[in-house]
Amino acid sequence: MELFDRPDSGEKALIVHLSINESFSEDDLSEFVQLVISANVDPVVTVTGSRRAPDAKYFVGKGKLEEVKHLLHEACADVVLFNHSLSPSQQRNLEKELEVRVLDRTNLILDIFAQRAQSFEGKLQVELAQLQHLSTRLIRGWTHLERQKGGIGLRGPGETQLETDRRLIGQRIRQIKTRLAKVNKQRDQGRRSRQRADVPTVSLVGYTNAGKSTLFNVVTDSSIYAADQLFATLDPTLRQVKLPDYGELVLADTVGFIQDLPHELVAAFRSTLQETIEADLLLHVVDASSSNRQEQIHEVNSVLKQIGADKIPQIMVYNKIDRLTAVDPHVDKDDMGNVTAVWLSAIMDEGVNLLLETLSIHCHDENTRATIVLLPKEAKLRAKLFQVAQIIKEENREDGCWVIDLNIPNKYKHLLEGV
Repeated sequence: MELFDRPDSGEKALIVHLSINESFSEDDLSEFVQLVISANVDPVVTVTGSRRAPDAKYFVGKGKLEEVKHLLHEACADVVLFNHSLSPSQQRNLEKELEVRVLDRTNLILDIFAQRAQSFEGKLQVELAQLQHLSTRLIRGWTHLERQKGGIGLRGPGETQLETDRRLIGQRIRQIKTRLAKVNKQRDQGRRSRQRADVPTVSLVGYTNAGKSTLFNVVTDSSIYAADQLFATLDPTLRQVKLPDYGELVLADTVGFIQDLPHELVAAFRSTLQETIEADLLLHVVDASSSNRQEQIHEVNSVLKQIGADKIPQIMVYNKIDRLTAVDPHVDKDDMGNVTAVWLSAIMDEGVNLLLETLSIHCHDENTRATIVLLPKEAKLRAKLFQVAQIIKEENREDGCWVIDLNIPNKYKHLLEGV
């Protein structure tokens, strides 16, 4: 079924970035250019300008539209990308006038997510987000959608193409949600078994391209895809990490956030972000070399609030210090002596040991390490400890006793009284 009678998209892009009400930001524009490059599109020309408010018909004014037309022809660009949200009618009017494909910021981010999704779940989530976005676009402007079907074998009960498309999209959205619910159930089972064994879960969060995946690879000795581009990671990855003087924890790498992240994506990726919501600790990874880092920290915290993860303890991880002058790996502590931030370079593997020590201390504060001897008659207690504690090592003695080396959460420490 063809939903659009629209021009084919291309690989050479003209970028439009307007300052609305004097709010122009060079950083916003450079981030959008990075997004465009991440989508494997070549930004050949950029058009900037300012307006008090967007034009209702074309978003840009008549003069700016003529400029875009002229530069489009001159640069032989075949797609126009707006660093703004366009209404369905604005998008359609621009395509009619410019005779090329026109995409807004949300379309571009959805496109990047579609390219990056690897897992079955990731692909479903992207399709859900795309369909939810598309369903808001089936309003007017796509002329063939308003025609009733006619002709032999096509005459139906009077349903227009627009209604058919809406119905089909609605059915597909329901199908995807059912499938995602099943995948979610499996994830929940895995999460519950980790909670039963009381293995702490630490989640990496942060702005896109802050270096989360590079740090994840160094800490876990993995080789998941990491690249200097926006949204390199889409599917959550979990690995066990052995901490010095502690035992094991589970580290989760998650999708990066960005300003003006489409609501459809936050909603669709809620199950992926569940790893973040359920974590015992968040490592908030920040690109220390970014001139925009405070805004990026604020943006990440606002998305964490949206998904209900703002109450989870956070440790800041300032990454990429190799790009700064005279900054060595170190930790920042508060008045109580608790670590609040770790400064490191994941790509150079400098300061990662400080992060592991910090995690070890944090886990020790939440847990108690102990070695106990249980008598054969204490089998019930042994079973309970296997449920609530992290068993590091167990040895069976000849006299039938068990020697157990464990990490037990402080809330269950009372079980060891009298042992």
